[in-house]
Amino acid sequence: MFGLSNLVSLIVSAFIILPIVLFLREMSYLIISGLFGVIQPRITIGSGPRVIKLGIFDIRKYYHFYSWFSYDDLKNDSKIAYILIYASPILFNLSIALLINSLIANGLLDDYKVFWDRFVFYVFYYMLFDTVPMFTINGKPNNGMIIYEMIRYGKRVDFNPESFLPTTSEMEEQHKEYMKRIEEIKKEREEKNCD
Repeated sequence: MFGLSNLVSLIVSAFIILPIVLFLREMSYLIISGLFGVIQPRITIGSGPRVIKLGIFDIRKYYHFYSWFSYDDLKNDSKIAYILIYASPILFNLSIALLINSLIANGLLDDYKVFWDRFVFYVFYYMLFDTVPMFTINGKPNNGMIIYEMIRYGKRVDFNPESFLPTTSEMEEQHKEYMKRIEEIKKEREEKNCD
């Protein structure tokens, strides 16, 4: 039976654990791309309107639903660079999951075992859907498919006209257009309410 304790666990999972896992996942892209001379990186956490932008971090209103890493270019633009960048969340998540699992198995995280069990669950969840090559609902490949296509065909984008990772400049332009459209809708509603 779903009780109050389950509701609290669900809220903690959705609003604390999941965003932390997403943030760590996106940070792995940043760390590895930094080794290849990333130019103008950005980590966007969430979707919807921007709440705040702090340096390379772009925090959106619905922070727990979605996140992504973007950049304009790499100084070392090679096949191995892209494979390592797209493999980074898989390898990082695997490392974190194995570390936390070993700490749980040795009784070092017993005080917060439920929290860490759920944390490891979400880490493995994202790792699974990053690893198995497939296309997402919007028709774009996941990391596993990108790695597979890069290894098999040696091409980054041979069937998709859009970049797998949007550039930071493109994302900023999209955000400006999005905010402009929101303002237009607000004005239309205000004018309609005044009539």
